[in-house]
Amino acid sequence: MTPAPVRERRFLGHPLGLSVLFLTEMWEMFSFFGMRALLVYYMTMQLDFAQAYASLVYGAYAAFVYFTPVFGGMVADRWLGKRRAVLIGASTMALGHFMMASPALFYPALAIIALGNGLFLPSLASQIKGLYREGDPRSKSAYNIYYVGVNLGAFLAPLICGFLGEAYGWHWGFTVAGIGMLASLLIYLAGSRHLPPEPERTTATRTTRAPLDRTAWRRLALLGIVAAIVVLFRGAYEQVGNTIALWAEAGVDRQVTGGWSIPMAWFQALDPLMVFIATPLLVARWARLSRRGIDTPSLHKMAFGAAVVGASYMLLAAVAAWSEAHGARAHWLWLVGWFVLMTLGELYILPVGLGLFGRLAPEGFGATCIALWFFAGFFGNLLAGALGTLWSLLPHGGFFLLTGGIAGGAAALLLTVGVRVGRAEKRDNPGLGAMLS
Repeated sequence: MTPAPVRERRFLGHPLGLSVLFLTEMWEMFSFFGMRALLVYYMTMQLDFAQAYASLVYGAYAAFVYFTPVFGGMVADRWLGKRRAVLIGASTMALGHFMMASPALFYPALAIIALGNGLFLPSLASQIKGLYREGDPRSKSAYNIYYVGVNLGAFLAPLICGFLGEAYGWHWGFTVAGIGMLASLLIYLAGSRHLPPEPERTTATRTTRAPLDRTAWRRLALLGIVAAIVVLFRGAYEQVGNTIALWAEAGVDRQVTGGWSIPMAWFQALDPLMVFIATPLLVARWARLSRRGIDTPSLHKMAFGAAVVGASYMLLAAVAAWSEAHGARAHWLWLVGWFVLMTLGELYILPVGLGLFGRLAPEGFGATCIALWFFAGFFGNLLAGALGTLWSLLPHGGFFLLTGGIAGGAAALLLTVGVRVGRAEKRDNPGLGAMLS
């Protein structure tokens, strides 16, 4: 039985609890992206890792950040509950970020951050659904608003942690990332009274969970197919902190004036900056279309987003190929333009996909289904890391062309599944068909 939503106090038209989740995730993302902005540079410049090995380590770490939520979501759903899972996960991640300040603890710190993230990530996002009553139209845009919180932290992180790491020492950047994780923990504790209440957990309630019916199994099968396709998209998208960061350092002319060049980590702030600018515009547009009775299916939106990301890499391939042919670095504005186009595509697939997994989750499997969405990130980051090893072997233009083709393939598969599944579900199960919109 679904717990009754908490008594609503509104903030910007949404339950106050959404702002608590927003701020909690914002500071968690500040810590994660603050460390990520420094990670490849730290490995290649401080630890003297070879580029190919650093890309593999980066990809493996990012992959396990998305792998551990699969088990963390199950643990939260069955035993700990979402609140305790968030608290334990946040505390563990803060410890790992502070450990990153010591080179001797590099590998253990990465492992501890990934483990804490496994409890934190699915347990936080899966609380959004409980803030709204069934059929509340605001629930769809809630995930986009939540995604702004993700990107607000991601925007601030490279500017602050990246600058401190480059200018004053890597350990300062990692320490500030740890402070951000502590801020996330404190905000969640202070605002937990505005979140959905936890159902009572006893041995009886764990063992008498209602079995999944045919509709629930069909939902899970669809989510599994979508997650598998998103793996391909992630392989291309997750190059942002890997080969894109390397290209910003070696292939881009970052000089603005005679005495100042743009810090290489700052470019990673462009993605979340564009999220702030574009999200309100997209949400308003989708709301206007919805009032006119036009609801584009989620899978079609996701296919469009993957296609745009693929096109952005094709643009970068042309720029890199021209630069290599003329023996010159690309102007930094080309990289800015790439981030603008890539982020537009991202907004059509990542928050939309998160919302789809949240809405289609069968009763009692909320955190588990959110974890399945992040599980696609596990294999996607492994693919991204393996793809990154080709960076030193291929011309940069050829590498970006290959990456764009992978994103384009994901777009074609999502559109195919969206067309076929959408027709079948709207014919056989109109309720589920509506949830796909």
